[in-house]
Amino acid sequence: MTEASADAAMFDPVAWRLTPQEAENAKTARELGENLFAGRAEKWDREAIFPTQNYDDMYKAGLLGICVPKENGGLGAGFRGYALAAAEIGRYCGATALTWNMHVSSTLWTGALADDLDLTQDERSRHNSTRKLHFKRIVEDGAIYSQPFSEGSAAAAGFQPFATTAVKVDGGYKISGKKIFASLAGHADYYGTLCTLHREGKPPSRGDTLYLAVPKEAEGLQIVGDWDPLGMRGTVSRTLLFDDVFVGDEEELMPQGVYFKAASSWPHMFLTLSPAYLGIAQAAFDFTIKYLRGEVPGMPPVKRRMYPTKQIAVAEMRVKLDAAKSLWFQTVSEARCKPSKDQVLRAYVTNHTIMETSCDICRLAIRTCGGQSMLKTLPLERLYRDSRCGSLMLPWTAELCLDRIGRESLYEPGEMDD
Repeated sequence: MTEASADAAMFDPVAWRLTPQEAENAKTARELGENLFAGRAEKWDREAIFPTQNYDDMYKAGLLGICVPKENGGLGAGFRGYALAAAEIGRYCGATALTWNMHVSSTLWTGALADDLDLTQDERSRHNSTRKLHFKRIVEDGAIYSQPFSEGSAAAAGFQPFATTAVKVDGGYKISGKKIFASLAGHADYYGTLCTLHREGKPPSRGDTLYLAVPKEAEGLQIVGDWDPLGMRGTVSRTLLFDDVFVGDEEELMPQGVYFKAASSWPHMFLTLSPAYLGIAQAAFDFTIKYLRGEVPGMPPVKRRMYPTKQIAVAEMRVKLDAAKSLWFQTVSEARCKPSKDQVLRAYVTNHTIMETSCDICRLAIRTCGGQSMLKTLPLERLYRDSRCGSLMLPWTAELCLDRIGRESLYEPGEMDD
């Protein structure tokens, strides 16, 4: 067990009316982050290597199974419970929080979200059978799952079928295609791959999306390309190539077509990237306060808080941070199956707000703390680079969010102009 955390909770359990379980999981994440992850974050960033050590610690603390149902040995957290813990981790290591999202979503989508869907009896029976295997791997063996999504097309944004295809064969499927920006590449034990079932003589359909776990040692799976990006360098998001990769029927993470039902009925499932960036915004604000108070470890105890320009900047940062946190908390609290139009629009607004505000707060932090903040020995330079990546993250980039907010505010489903 790690030492107690000296940092206050991002969301005070009493003030924000958290459940005991939410408060406990967030506390565990905060203690790991402050006492272990924060000190390692520079290494993952500087060397662009995966935070394996952090994952070992999360496994020991039970956090790899945070959204695995309790009956399957996990902690049984829901959407909001995961999000609160992820924000605390993002506060100390953005790359760990972002990649943890890929892993946890594999269990959240197949667990609590799938339980909300209208499935046939056969679909429900098949899904309950196969997910037990995946949950067991995570809880008992510490298996790490990833979610290679992007293909360089409109598929990841939900506008067209995935170009990566699967052909049904005896005992399973054969997968062919490519995934780019595949986080955890070379470090995941299983790649939760979204692909389109090939039907002879029929055009590809989003309704035929398959969600299959590809073992890291599968024949025909290759990891290629370098990874030297602006930020989020510890995600190691290289390219995956699938050349007739066979996976057994038991590797279904969702039965055929169920992912499409989830994406259509549970749109908040695509908001799970936001906690990492909210945590980064909190980290930038926290550092600025410590810096201006002369309380940054390893630095001379020089106070800079008495200058009006610094005070105004801190006030502006606090206004932005509190507004973003309040909107975000409301949205993750109302996440549900078949949300209202207003709730979906608020989810888009929230994702856009978090991604843009995180970067803006980091910008203000650098300007306020001054020249020393550009040094890689301090975290602000890394926080800024990490925050800048948020607006680019599919499937809800900042641009796509604005596009959907405008269009869906003005049009009801099915409406067209003459």
